Amino acid sequence: MLERTFERALFACRWLLAPFYAALAIGLFVLLVKLLQELGHFILHALDSNESQTILGVLTLVDLSFTASLLIIVMFSGYENFVSKFDHSDHKDWPEWMGTIDFTGLKLKLMSSIVAISAIQLLKAFMDVKANTDRELGWLVGLHMVFVVSGLLMALTDRVAAGHHDK
Repeated sequence: MLERTFERALFACRWLLAPFYAALAIGLFVLLVKLLQELGHFILHALDSNESQTILGVLTLVDLSFTASLLIIVMFSGYENFVSKFDHSDHKDWPEWMGTIDFTGLKLKLMSSIVAISAIQLLKAFMDVKANTDRELGWLVGLHMVFVVSGLLMALTDRVAAGHHDK
């Protein structure tokens, strides 16, 4: 009796994650505001920008899009994996990937997105290399490599673990 009550209470605690996913939705709205701000700046300066500034503006928009997509993946996959399943029977445009990403897939998508975002930040820094010191560029490259190696090790660990479970 006590064990069953404890297990039910523990299981109900998963709903404590719901406000975290709601906060991520608010973060998505904040990113949208930032996107509109950057887009306005990009459009207003389109005619007097050189090629590098134009590419930097586009990379900023891509960076914000990647970050927003990452939030969507984390919100939906996290909610489905840890809180509750969505009832998507009445949604005709329900993306196929939603509801099929397990925790391992979520980790790998998250790490891939972080590597992509890091690569964009690195590319932006090198596009405006004069604005950055060698030390700053070194740190950006070093951090990017940490993300790349971490992603590879995470994927390798998951592959080894999956191979171990198949036997």
